[in-house]
Amino acid sequence: MVPEAEFTSYYGRPVINEPVWGALDVAGYLFFGGLAGGSSVLAASAHLSGHRGLARVAKLGALGAISLSAAALVHDLGRPARFANMLRVFKPSSPMSVGSWLLTGYGPVAGAAAVSEVTGILPRAGTAATFGAGLLGPAITTYTAALICDTAVPAWHAGYREMPYVFAGSAASAAGGLGLLATPLGGAGPARQLAVLGAGVELVAKRQLVRRLAASPAQSLAEPYETGTVGAVLRLAEFLTAGALAGALLGRRSRVISALSGASLLAASAMTRFGIFEAGMTSARDPKYTIVPQRQAGRQRG
Repeated sequence: MVPEAEFTSYYGRPVINEPVWGALDVAGYLFFGGLAGGSSVLAASAHLSGHRGLARVAKLGALGAISLSAAALVHDLGRPARFANMLRVFKPSSPMSVGSWLLTGYGPVAGAAAVSEVTGILPRAGTAATFGAGLLGPAITTYTAALICDTAVPAWHAGYREMPYVFAGSAASAAGGLGLLATPLGGAGPARQLAVLGAGVELVAKRQLVRRLAASPAQSLAEPYETGTVGAVLRLAEFLTAGALAGALLGRRSRVISALSGASLLAASAMTRFGIFEAGMTSARDPKYTIVPQRQAGRQRG
């Protein structure tokens, strides 16, 4: 019997080109964009429920986060003109095109909401901007998931079902965490609720993503999320999220526990984005993550 051939690429070279994105720039863009969108949703909710202190924190957080996200994106692009060039067309089938227009529409309304809150100028326009940013917030938190899953990077592309839920949950927990960290205990109710909801969604969606990949024909694609430094980072993020979830639920009467829970949620959300980014880059570098899943799927179809 001739032993089954094992796949090796030409001199072990990658089969696909690894994205040339910088880790700090793009992972930071993913994290801060999610924090901004989640904060705008929280700001609109807090404004409606009369938690004005929390609304102020969330509006300022949204403006600061989207500014950092845009700065990271432009820095990775190399020249600001490249972002402007993406606005020359609108292509609904392209997550990059849709995301560029979302950022262009969201940034000014988030900024107007924050400026009106701080200065007191045009309060009605500020309220309208708050709700406008809140409506755009969910799209800002999730379009980046579609953006990375629409690539040929194996670990990202295979996670297209769960990735939007992971990003939405991570963004909500980060926004809630910022509210818990920066708002007095009595006015942080909506932030605590959003943090608990987001942390729960993130934990379940992340586990489901890895479980599905491990049980699918592309089972080797679970490895980048579970092994090496990336696996350790993502496990630490889950540990911090679970601990912060318990702290948010039990720390209703403790300002210190509430603030620590908020800081943990922010750190965990950032680690999740960086871990997912690096898992994708790992899968792009190793040719087995491109070819082996294809062969396994072909055998099952056959």
